[in-house]
Amino acid sequence: GVVARLRDSLDDLYIMSMPPADVALDDRVFMANPLVLVAPAGHRLAGAASVALADLQGERFVLRERGSGTRIAVDAHFRRWAFSPSVRLELGSNEAVKESVAGGLGLAVLSVHALGTGLAGNLAAQGVVVLPVQGFPIASQWHVVRRQTRPVSPIAGAFAGHLLAQAAAWPADRG
Repeated sequence: GVVARLRDSLDDLYIMSMPPADVALDDRVFMANPLVLVAPAGHRLAGAASVALADLQGERFVLRERGSGTRIAVDAHFRRWAFSPSVRLELGSNEAVKESVAGGLGLAVLSVHALGTGLAGNLAAQGVVVLPVQGFPIASQWHVVRRQTRPVSPIAGAFAGHLLAQAAAWPADRG
């Protein structure tokens, strides 16, 4: 939906992880968005020092919906590693995915930012753990974009400037 709105130039700014390459954009990366593999806190591999992706074959996965930036990145990553996840659920919200994992419905790949506390936080209190899986985290970035053909409104320009300044001051250990 966001990409469709961007193509139709309906809004001043868009924040996304995977801007389309076929649209003339003013595109500024403002923050790293690492994607990690999470499991329920009591998962058999929780606490492992290292996990091979092949060890997760047969596990059920709860993933973001097709077309989302996270899902596109995850699908491409799994293809590179020749891994075929067994997808149990596809959901349109990071919070819904995280809660599904905490409830034992499967594993997921989520942004560190979607976990709320970052990698250093107490994820076990949320019912999830980050698994140290081969090939993870997946490198990803947040972009603030606008159509080059659309003039920048004063409020959109001020917001983008504020966003970029705040992101530059964001502590490196928070992603």
